[in-house]
Amino acid sequence: MDPTAAKVRPPRRDLTRNKPKGTVIAERRDEHRRAAMAHARAGLAPVDAAVLEREGLSAAQVHERRAAELSNAVAHESSRSIWAIVRANVFTLFNTVLGSCLAVVLLVGDPRDALFGFIVLANAAIGVVQEYRAKRTLDRLAVLHAPRARVRRGGQELDIAVGEVVQDELLLLRTGDQVPADAIVVDAQALEIDESLLTGESDPVPKAAGATALSGSAVVAGYGTARVHRVGAESYASAITAEARRFSLVNSEIRNSINRIILYIAWALIPIILLVVNGQMSAHGGWAAAISSGEWRIAVVSAVASIVAMIPEGLVLLTSISFGMAAVTLARKQVLVQELPAVEGLARVDMVCLDKTGTLTEGRMELASTAVLASVPGWEQVLAWMGAHPNANATAAALAGAHAQLPDREPVAELAFSSARKYSAVTFAGAADGDGPAAGDWVLGAPEMVLAGAGADEALAAADAASAHGLRALVLAHRGEQAPAGETPSNLEATLDGLKPVALLTFHEKVRPDAGETLAYFREQGVSLKIISGDNPRTVAAVAREVGFEFDGDGYDARELPEELEAMAAVLARESVLGRVSPEQKKAIVLALQSRGHVVAMTGDGVNDALALKHADIGIAMGSGAAATKAVSRLVLLDGQFSHLPSVVAEGRRVIANVERVANLFLTKTTYAILISIAIGILMWRYPFLPRQLSIVSSMTIGIPAFFLALLPNARRYQPGFLRRTLMFAIPSGTIVAACIMAVYSFARAFPNPSVTAEEVVAQAQTATTMTVLLVALWVLGALARPFDKWRALLVAAMVLGLVLVMAVPFARRFFALDIPSGGLLAATIAVTAAGCLAIELLYRFLKKRGAVSERE
Repeated sequence: MDPTAAKVRPPRRDLTRNKPKGTVIAERRDEHRRAAMAHARAGLAPVDAAVLEREGLSAAQVHERRAAELSNAVAHESSRSIWAIVRANVFTLFNTVLGSCLAVVLLVGDPRDALFGFIVLANAAIGVVQEYRAKRTLDRLAVLHAPRARVRRGGQELDIAVGEVVQDELLLLRTGDQVPADAIVVDAQALEIDESLLTGESDPVPKAAGATALSGSAVVAGYGTARVHRVGAESYASAITAEARRFSLVNSEIRNSINRIILYIAWALIPIILLVVNGQMSAHGGWAAAISSGEWRIAVVSAVASIVAMIPEGLVLLTSISFGMAAVTLARKQVLVQELPAVEGLARVDMVCLDKTGTLTEGRMELASTAVLASVPGWEQVLAWMGAHPNANATAAALAGAHAQLPDREPVAELAFSSARKYSAVTFAGAADGDGPAAGDWVLGAPEMVLAGAGADEALAAADAASAHGLRALVLAHRGEQAPAGETPSNLEATLDGLKPVALLTFHEKVRPDAGETLAYFREQGVSLKIISGDNPRTVAAVAREVGFEFDGDGYDARELPEELEAMAAVLARESVLGRVSPEQKKAIVLALQSRGHVVAMTGDGVNDALALKHADIGIAMGSGAAATKAVSRLVLLDGQFSHLPSVVAEGRRVIANVERVANLFLTKTTYAILISIAIGILMWRYPFLPRQLSIVSSMTIGIPAFFLALLPNARRYQPGFLRRTLMFAIPSGTIVAACIMAVYSFARAFPNPSVTAEEVVAQAQTATTMTVLLVALWVLGALARPFDKWRALLVAAMVLGLVLVMAVPFARRFFALDIPSGGLLAATIAVTAAGCLAIELLYRFLKKRGAVSERE
């Protein structure tokens, strides 16, 4: 049994209520009428309001509502469905084009030229399997750490899954909770709810009995009970929350750049395809002659080869796989990635805002000392009442161990703690026997807030000295009854005049052992840090120094921060440790830093951090944090270990650097394929490759090596300009490859071997161009794979060996229609290939000096 139950009953009055009694009664009567109508429609018996408020729903009533499908279960998932995964990997624009080409080749060409179709299918299958594995891992992790709802059923307090909440459920709301379903407040004790994520209203909204609490909103102060009146898909935030949780996309440079590239290529394909088809028909005697002679079939296959070469079919696939594998890797380290591109996002961050409590410290408070400043009867009982309160925060709860004797009577009013106010309060009436707490108002909070203007210099000096040693200081203050017996007590929220300090309490937080090492890592990586907290600036400064954070001064008091963002940004440019920061200021700090071009990450665990986390580029919540905070974050450190952040940064850097390498490979191929197609279309020459020959090129110089390169370790620091750097390499290198191909093909057409048949001339020309593109493209691969380690060296060596085997094994040569040239064509092929490789090497070295490519890792 709760030891406080016999002595302390719920307070009678909420100091934040301001509605007339008649209005509240009318609202509750209307709500009961709406509930009765809903019950009638669902065939449910009406619920007795008095019994519901006292006992909650019975087991039979819960079962009845589940049978009527009046539960909070929603079909939305935290990740994509299997069908959505299949659709995203199979039914794409590029796969539609390639599928059409496959059908054409199977109908009119040699089945061996349909080899590219099997590669497309393999790519899609790999994408589906890998993304499904990532989804299954992340969904299992999300279920284990899913938010819970606190309800009363059958007179007992229970924690249940949010999806198990049913119509008419009696919710027990506490500070830090996220409201799981739309509900009507039944009883409120200083209850304040933050609806900013739903309505845009930045200030917390006081809630009295009869008011509506919207699903997805967060309790920021006080506590109360509420009766659910809309569940599941009918709730206010259902569609918003589901969509935000699934696809509230973090800004991703990689995704944005690749989407732009795909858009450009898609628009370019339409005229180029028309040009190529016309060119191939003209190369076979013109449309009429090609159709009458049957050579249109060869022309169509050649056009297919051109189209297939232009499409970077594996680029999106490998990007998705890279994000998915990174998320799975981090999940094994107890980091839940709620949006896959957030992995990339943290690697781009150049400013991290750290909330002190729960991030640099473990978040558990211990009472260090108590100094009595004035002898007022019952002060210890007041502290015991505050420590035993069901809605006590971590600091107040730390009082319970040292102060256990509860008052023998209930208070007449209370004011719950608020991060904006920095204090809580309670009012006791005088006792007939004179025992227990002295009558009047008792306030517990930050000394400089509670005692402002009270002339308590000695108490403030003692609090300041404690803060300088990294201790959190609170003062318990009292003032006598301000109103005649039986009348309304004083309004604690309106004025703190007349308060006298009674006791100074100091609390100690344990610094996380990994905090110093993690901060040092960020400093070494060139990431700037801001430590912000609602505590006294000197307390924050002392903790910052304890973890090795170097700065000047004793911390900045955020109450002096200007409201204008530009002026605030100027202050933040010189200040790195800030105290007395309000929740609204935390959000403003994030926005001010972003206005200066910073990519900002914000860590936090309390509900007062939720606004800042939502507006940061990357919000990072602690696993032990408030449900509302975790709901809006991009990443959740499930075990609360701050030391996992370097792993997240490393994964993000690996993804960015490797996808950039892969994109260079794919776009180099797309560039030379487009240039060749345009040149051949204008010249009306026969296309210099068969589709099966391009399948070798795609597999050995791009597909296979790109898959492994995307998953290899890579610690290169993030540099902005992904698209610019990629195009700076891919377009010139693709142009070099295209020039080599056209040079060899032009030589073969200008100087055909007179000793072979016309078909053999064509075969040797196609082989010569295939050898050229293979060798020069392998040099491109070798350049992009640098710096070599054993795995990258082995990868490039394996591709070179594959080329040798294709050229040396008779079966492979026959399958791919390769007829190795001799004489002048072979010499020209070797010379052009050598020149092409040299040109790629010079381009790489030039761009390396310009910083467009990097070997640093």
